[in-house]
Amino acid sequence: MKSTALSLALAAGLALLAAGSLAIVEPVHAAPQGPTAPANAPFKVTEIKRFEAPWAMTFLPDGRLLVTEMAGTLRLFDPASGKLGTVGGVPKVAHGGQGGLSDVVLHPDFARNQLVYISYSEAGEGGTAGAAVARAKLVPDQAGGGQLEDLRVIWRQEPKVSGQGHFGQRIAFDRDGKLWISSSERQKFDPAQDMKANLGKMIRLDDDGSVPADNPFADQGGVAAQVWSLGHRNILGVAFDGEGRLWAHEMGPKGGDELNLIERGANYGYPIVSNGDHYDGKPIPDHDTRPEFHAPAVSWNPVISPAGFVIYSGDRYPGWKGSGLIGGLSSKSLVRIAFDGTDAREAERFDMGRRIREVEQGPDGTIWLLEDGTRDGQGWLLRLDPKS
Repeated sequence: MKSTALSLALAAGLALLAAGSLAIVEPVHAAPQGPTAPANAPFKVTEIKRFEAPWAMTFLPDGRLLVTEMAGTLRLFDPASGKLGTVGGVPKVAHGGQGGLSDVVLHPDFARNQLVYISYSEAGEGGTAGAAVARAKLVPDQAGGGQLEDLRVIWRQEPKVSGQGHFGQRIAFDRDGKLWISSSERQKFDPAQDMKANLGKMIRLDDDGSVPADNPFADQGGVAAQVWSLGHRNILGVAFDGEGRLWAHEMGPKGGDELNLIERGANYGYPIVSNGDHYDGKPIPDHDTRPEFHAPAVSWNPVISPAGFVIYSGDRYPGWKGSGLIGGLSSKSLVRIAFDGTDAREAERFDMGRRIREVEQGPDGTIWLLEDGTRDGQGWLLRLDPKS
């Protein structure tokens, strides 16, 4: 009887919705929708909460989640209770195209200092924009939200340029407390090789935004001093493995997505070389034609459109410890990477049936995903539970 009543109520609701007379009221705990898991997956998928075009997330020590929404809203969500709040104090973002509020990470000593770092697209003069990174103290409130206090911008892309693509702006900390920022080339090509610009580079800084004296180009001064590696296109995922090595994936042009081992002072060749071609059909020489440039550990053609990246350190999924997990946008997939020292390969691919923007590991070793919401303004927070 309960099942029949529920079916009738649902049918009536859908009819009213089609007629435009029913507002959508979303429950705090949404019931699972769609397929429970890809057929070859060792996990089941549960839809937990919908967000407005989410981009990134990070867990607080108490299990709550900070989630960025591209239009400029920072959310604080408690998966245990379903309580959702808003964190104020976010700077105004230049929202449009691939720009907006992007990454969020905690300071390694967050438990003591409560510092969080956010990246976002910042407007400049004359319709220009560029990525920026700021840090602030997170002060939660009793209502389930909070405030960013004492916010300070500690890094900016230089120069700001026109367009709404290829900001990059993924951020991460290493085991020594250094801050790493992916600065993509903003679809301008040549700045990736220009040391007077910090576009198309991997940036390494101290936690306050100052430049470490041991950076490979520190003696050049200016923005070049920030640079650890160059010749990148659009880096949308960075992660450190168990040995402290930094891996980063980037979207190639037409073909040629890459996973790279990031090495000190290395040049990865874009736009001089790539395993893909320009979107207008103009060919780009492959990496093997110019051995002086650092070749990718893995490249994809057809592309996967990688976004989000963790190197898994938990025990909940048999055989996954030490694996990389990459979200796929156009491929609508979750890609597992197997590492063997400095070598890497695609080990498995799971068809998720939706664009995956972000991958994160929870405090108990559970994998969480954010569905990309740039097409329809919505994106599910997904939890992957091992199949029993």
